[in-house]
Amino acid sequence: MKRVVLFIAMSLDGYIADCEGNVDWLMGQEPQQDDMVSYDEFIKEISTVVIGWNTYHQIITELSPGKWFYSGLKSYVLTHRRLPSTEEIVFVDEDVCKLVRDLKEISSKDIWICGGAAVIRPLIEADLIDQYYISVIPTILGDGIRLFEGKSSEIKLRLVNTKRYNGIVDLVYERRM
Repeated sequence: MKRVVLFIAMSLDGYIADCEGNVDWLMGQEPQQDDMVSYDEFIKEISTVVIGWNTYHQIITELSPGKWFYSGLKSYVLTHRRLPSTEEIVFVDEDVCKLVRDLKEISSKDIWICGGAAVIRPLIEADLIDQYYISVIPTILGDGIRLFEGKSSEIKLRLVNTKRYNGIVDLVYERRM
């Protein structure tokens, strides 16, 4: 069965976005260096992306306007808006946990939980994430949108890999069975 992987960056103090939802701080200590080191390897094992409306909208309007950043992957955007889907981007209005369980049955490779917090938190609460791939960015935001907030029970994880580059530390944990 395919894995459900949370691949995300957070500040050293645990935020995935600032108070305004911005992610313009997502870079290493030397801005001119390549910060996509781990992404290039990670994406080879992914066929499906699950993403919330806010993250999707930020990608298409700010981060990669005019070109869908996840071309070649099947992306499921969770939204209450009724929008026409394409072959690569499917707009869905359903429970994220049900969607992910269904996708595990049909995806050809791993499923990437891309963000944001409203998508991630129910999956953490339901213990549906198999692997946590977290890039810690050398920035302290002090406030914003937390990655881990409100979890009601403990989840035991096992460290499987670490990598560092340009001041960024990648931590890869898997759920202990």
